[in-house]
Amino acid sequence: MDLFAANLRARAAALNLSNAEAARRAGLNERRYFHYVSGAREPDLATLVKIAKALGTTPDALLGVKREPDDLPEPTERSKLIDRMVSAVNNLGDYELEIAVLQVEVILRIQNEKDAAERARGE
Repeated sequence: MDLFAANLRARAAALNLSNAEAARRAGLNERRYFHYVSGAREPDLATLVKIAKALGTTPDALLGVKREPDDLPEPTERSKLIDRMVSAVNNLGDYELEIAVLQVEVILRIQNEKDAAERARGE
């Protein structure tokens, strides 16, 4: 039970999520989620799956079941940011997801235009 609570806290922290936000994303009330984070209770399987999905991870990872070799490299800052993005996007509605995609596409277009301008200056 303590390992699950510790992994739950660590995953939420890695995503910069408060307990309230993690609970909201998982569709749980804060008090119930706090019982899991504090180690006072363990979730049933369906709730465990909902929490894992909301945090962009697997039930195995939250339970501490290792499927990977111990010698894997530490995650990079970029991979942590990608994990945060995926976790956030998984919790968006269709309309909000479409807006997020459009925003990312605009950022990419601006970056491509800057890159093209720099290449043109360098030639």
